[in-house]
Amino acid sequence: MQYIPAFSKLVEEFEKLPGIGSKSAQKMAYYIITSDKSVAKSFSDALLDAKQKIHCCRICQNITDKDICSLCADEKRDKSVICVVEKPSDIDAVERTRDYNGMYHVLHGLISPMNDVGPDDVKLSELLVRVSENDVREIIMATSPNVEGQATAMYIAKLLKPFDVKVTGLALGIPVGGSLEYSDSITLARAIENRREI
Repeated sequence: MQYIPAFSKLVEEFEKLPGIGSKSAQKMAYYIITSDKSVAKSFSDALLDAKQKIHCCRICQNITDKDICSLCADEKRDKSVICVVEKPSDIDAVERTRDYNGMYHVLHGLISPMNDVGPDDVKLSELLVRVSENDVREIIMATSPNVEGQATAMYIAKLLKPFDVKVTGLALGIPVGGSLEYSDSITLARAIENRREI
């Protein structure tokens, strides 16, 4: 195939998306350039609109287009329990179980010294402020059961020791090395129900 700088740049940008390899990136790039110009404009407008309007909830750090997300604004939710997750899509996974009615906190990453991600690179200080300023009785560490997820959970549990708060983790049932995002509802519901103290 001949080298076309604009096409190569488009492929490179698609490859930066999580879970997109070079073949998928090429397919996406071909789709965009062979579609009507209105498709590319609509896609571009949607990207820019989302980037301008969506930000982190000032309470839980979930994504929202409001000051406070709909979950934090819901008065029926149990404010004394906070489920800590790695990314916003993990909230969707937990909500699909329909068994959890507490609050959330999104870290936007996991502590991973190997990848130069330290405690200051995730939304950890915001969690500590929430615990210190509110009547929180339990923190559920719902990080993925991989090395970074477990290390992050243990680190946060140590930071929370001075507070009068119970720190629990999800029970076994989610495969080690797996991701909450891809766990089925029944497995995730049982893991939440059978959580253990860290």
